[in-house]
Amino acid sequence: MADGVKVPESAASPLAVLGPGPLTGYWQFRRAVARAQLAEWLPPRRRLIVDISGPDSTGSAQAAARGHTVIRVIPPPQAAAPVPAGQRHRRGVVVPVVAEPASLAFLAAGSADAIIAEDGTLSRQLMAEDLAAEIARVLRPDGQLLASVDSLVLGMAVLAEQRCWAGLTDLPKAEVVLIPWPDGRMTRCYGVSQFRDLLTEAGLEVSWIRPRTVLSPPLVEHVLAARPGEIARLVRAELAAGKDRPVVSPQVARHGRDDTDGMFPAESFGISLLAAARKPARSR
Repeated sequence: MADGVKVPESAASPLAVLGPGPLTGYWQFRRAVARAQLAEWLPPRRRLIVDISGPDSTGSAQAAARGHTVIRVIPPPQAAAPVPAGQRHRRGVVVPVVAEPASLAFLAAGSADAIIAEDGTLSRQLMAEDLAAEIARVLRPDGQLLASVDSLVLGMAVLAEQRCWAGLTDLPKAEVVLIPWPDGRMTRCYGVSQFRDLLTEAGLEVSWIRPRTVLSPPLVEHVLAARPGEIARLVRAELAAGKDRPVVSPQVARHGRDDTDGMFPAESFGISLLAAARKPARSR
């Protein structure tokens, strides 16, 4: 199980890393990479950050520990339990607010310095265009966004696990890819160009898009099985590999072209994509 989703698996399954049981070495590595990527992205000075990530995200606490004030949006279904009071983390604070993540209407335009939309927030919201527009509205000029989505690679793997061959055949022609999971919920999966278009059409400038991880699960599992203490070194290697070759670089983003390698887009390395974007500053 991963994030509450059970999937069928076989020895060769591309979703084996998401299978039931305790966290695999790769999944621990992946979460460590996510924490390191967020640490690199966080603004250096104290800012007001809105976190609309899923319930398993630790980004709010991590940002508060760096001194930021974080508004953590808690969806109403999760608010059935008592909502925790604001929590201080060293120099910063996390302020929980019960609201629909798809609508940030409780926030004024231009009120946030940065927004974290991790754990596939833009994949769980099927009308992601509306949420992207809200993100752009709430960000101040030059405000920053860090967002992750499920990739087409994951979507194809889920369809293959369910033997939905017709759906796989239609994927290249689809503008919006909605994937049914075994538990009945739907998620939206993105290719690089679809993810880029979602953000740019909302009025944001994409700085880069890259896979969450480039190192393969078998490689990570092999290294950690032999040397469990090497996870920190693997994370450093992953961060370096991601910077060396982003799927969409700033130059590519400005010219509206995908960065591909022959027939194989770089997104094929990951089951999720990570993007950094900004709201353009006001013209002078």
